[in-house]
Amino acid sequence: MQPIHFYDISRKRVEEDKAWSPNTWKTRLTLNYKGLPYKTTWVEYPDIESTCKEIGAEPTGFGLLKEGKPYYSLPIIHDPNTGVTVSDSIRIARYLDKTYPGTPAVIPPSLEAFYVIFEEAFWQTISMPLLPVMMPISCSQLNPRSEAYFRETREERFGPMLGGKLENWAPAGPVREEHWKAVQAGFTKMAGWLSADGNERLFFMGEKLCYMDLVVAAWLVWIKKVLGHDDPEWLQVEKWDGGRWGRLMQATEKYQM
Repeated sequence: MQPIHFYDISRKRVEEDKAWSPNTWKTRLTLNYKGLPYKTTWVEYPDIESTCKEIGAEPTGFGLLKEGKPYYSLPIIHDPNTGVTVSDSIRIARYLDKTYPGTPAVIPPSLEAFYVIFEEAFWQTISMPLLPVMMPISCSQLNPRSEAYFRETREERFGPMLGGKLENWAPAGPVREEHWKAVQAGFTKMAGWLSADGNERLFFMGEKLCYMDLVVAAWLVWIKKVLGHDDPEWLQVEKWDGGRWGRLMQATEKYQM
């Protein structure tokens, strides 16, 4: 089997520590969990659209950054074994499940609709509260061209609701503390989803990892990678909800490569 081509977003780090984006980590974790060989192509933010068009990757939305314009994003994979190019992490997961049935499935067909609902709920409960605390520092770790692009586009999209410039979104002190409280409340709510039937479980499907677990792990990896493994804020996240999220990170550590 030829290695799958995986397109990821670069940052100012050595090769082994470049991966940081929660969205691309969803696919990286999926590939690692399935044990599929792949090679990474690092892409800078201003080059994502042209790269997508060059390899025939479809846009993943419309009007997300510029009104009426198609939105191109990573992750993308190109599979030389089939000639297929796929964009968007959940579509990639579906493709890999179908194309490589001998690997562990991450989206069982019987739960397909539930995964779509989960993505919507996760965005509102976890992703949105995290953006103000994580986007500014993530921006500072990008290479210069990507940093300028990221700042301009994210301040245009989120700045009006979060305080204008990135530096104003979650400055140290009471404002940042309130943002973290909102993030913690979201994780606690999600912990409630996992134990809604009164049974304590680490994974959504009980004993077996699925795509939802990999999504949660991807966003936790983002926090840990960008803040640092010994950062006080990250160390608090690990302890939330009785240490549940630290245990999830331990359970998925071998896929965090």
